[in-house]
Amino acid sequence: MSCSGEVVENDEQLIRISPAISDQLKKAKYGVSDHSTVELCHWTKKSFKHEGNCYKHKFYGISTHRCMEFSPAGMYCENRCVYCWRPMEFYDSLKMQPEYVSEPEEILKKLMEERKKLIMGYYGDSRNDKQRLDESLLPSHYAISLSGEPTMYPKLPELIKYLKSLEATKSIFLVTNGQEPEMIQRLQDEDALPTQLYLSTNAADYESFLRINKPKYDDSWIRWNKTLEMLKDLDTRTVLRITLIRDYNDQKEMIPDFTLMFEKASPHFIEIKSYMHIGRSTNRLEYSNMLEMDEVRKFSQEIVDRSKMYSVMDESFVSRIVILQNKQRFINRFISAHANTN
Repeated sequence: MSCSGEVVENDEQLIRISPAISDQLKKAKYGVSDHSTVELCHWTKKSFKHEGNCYKHKFYGISTHRCMEFSPAGMYCENRCVYCWRPMEFYDSLKMQPEYVSEPEEILKKLMEERKKLIMGYYGDSRNDKQRLDESLLPSHYAISLSGEPTMYPKLPELIKYLKSLEATKSIFLVTNGQEPEMIQRLQDEDALPTQLYLSTNAADYESFLRINKPKYDDSWIRWNKTLEMLKDLDTRTVLRITLIRDYNDQKEMIPDFTLMFEKASPHFIEIKSYMHIGRSTNRLEYSNMLEMDEVRKFSQEIVDRSKMYSVMDESFVSRIVILQNKQRFINRFISAHANTN
């Protein structure tokens, strides 16, 4: 198997993030194991001090300090999205062959240890709630996102099933760029869908799609639309997540195409969020590419007015996000406290 500089193989042919890149990721406070990564997000760290929670807590009832954000494909992605704040300059576009990847249980075991190391450093600060730190060591919610594209991991169905089997698990969120529709179909066929599936939806037309996502696949638009069309039939909660970028996809004339897209997929929720000028994205976009909250509200309301399928459910001012709810496929916004299935 040929490899670029982004990954190397050990003696057993296992894919690993190279030591040089791993060192850089660790300096950025990532935990790294083989081809997988884990991180304590900004909101998890703030929740230790009772200084706020992620908008997923407000929208869906997710316990922020007990959320584990990780990726089984830390340095693999098919896109180079202009707004991505992750270290995508290290990304590799190679296929993750099943015979060269770590097993799901091994990934979780190692990432849990890496995450524990990250958490232990917060015990020394008296401003942090010790009980919350103790509870955070045993996650109840898993967000499979972070860096890379998780649907490239060939054993994703087994990974999600393993997470569901853990007694403490209450929910699993999966975020995808839609470039691997066959994997989404596998999740459905193998009864391995997450509690909630997010599809990144940042362009209403082909030209915008190429400009924003900078895909590596020649048939990327076809792949993405195939995933979009699957959402209405998936046996799980579904979300379209739109990142609005000034001068890229926020124009009023794009709203009709966005609306048709939303009606076609009929997701349970639509999250409409401003691009945030943070991380590595600052090398590609300007501070002025961010929208003000009032602009996000206006864009969202125009979708509501045009569609009639959706209503505004809630918003998070600090995260510049508005969430719409499907009135025709209404489900309870809050994840059941005892559910660890679809």
